[in-house]
Amino acid sequence: MRAALFLAALLAAALLLAPPAVAGGDAERGEALYQGCQDCHSLDKNDIGPKHRGVFGRKAGSVSDYAYSGALKNSSIVWDEATLDKWLAGPQDFLPGAKMFYHLDDAKDRADVIEFLKTLRR
Repeated sequence: MRAALFLAALLAAALLLAPPAVAGGDAERGEALYQGCQDCHSLDKNDIGPKHRGVFGRKAGSVSDYAYSGALKNSSIVWDEATLDKWLAGPQDFLPGAKMFYHLDDAKDRADVIEFLKTLRR
């Protein structure tokens, strides 16, 4: 009986500590998915949305020559895997008052786009 309880506790701990199933996206697939983002974004110039080169690790609302929403400009968000995933899942849910409305429902798609964005160093 004790062995069964120990194994159950060990399994529960392993499940809690396991990384998300979509961790470590595919940058090449993310680049293909990113094509849909280019209706509003560019890598190197501001458009309807701000430029994306160097977005990973950047403080949200910090590109000096882009007119961000007050919600985003006044946030303390730094773009990393977790914040980008929440943002891409639903920008308005993550930060009410943001301008962006486009979202990616699929967690694998978000992980892949995030992995691509990580490759866009300044």
